[in-house]
Amino acid sequence: MKVLVDTSVWSLAFRKKNPTEDEKKIIEELKELLCELRVVLIGPIRQELLSGISNELKFQTLKEKMRAFDDLVITSQNYENAAKIYNDCRKNGIKGSQIDYLICSVAKSNNISIFTTDKDFSNYNKIIELKLHLVRKEI
Repeated sequence: MKVLVDTSVWSLAFRKKNPTEDEKKIIEELKELLCELRVVLIGPIRQELLSGISNELKFQTLKEKMRAFDDLVITSQNYENAAKIYNDCRKNGIKGSQIDYLICSVAKSNNISIFTTDKDFSNYNKIIELKLHLVRKEI
C-alpha cells in the first residue's frame, strides 16, 4: 500500500539535527518506505515543506530532492470531501487545518495510509476512518 507522508515526518528527516530515539525510528521508517517505493506526495505538503526556508541554497537543494516525487492529482471531489470532513469534525468539536483535511480526503479517495507525527490525525480518525501508517519495527 502506498503511503502519503505528511510534512511533520519530512521535517524530521530533513531538518532535525539531534533526533530523539522515537524520532530516529520515524526517520528509519521513512527510509524504509522510500526504499520500498511506497511514498506519495501532494502539492500542499510539498509547499508546506518548502515554506519558511530562508536560505536559498537549502531551499533549492530540498526542492530538487522533492522533485523525485510526483504529486497525486487533487480533484474537485477531494476538495469537496475535505470540506465535508471539516464540517463533520467541527460538529464534533475537533479543529484542524485545511491542509490536514485535504490530506485526509486524498488518502481516503486513493485508499492509502497517512504517515504523520501530527496527533490531530488521531482525532480526525475518530470521525472518519483513516489508515494511519505506524512505525513497523524497532531500530
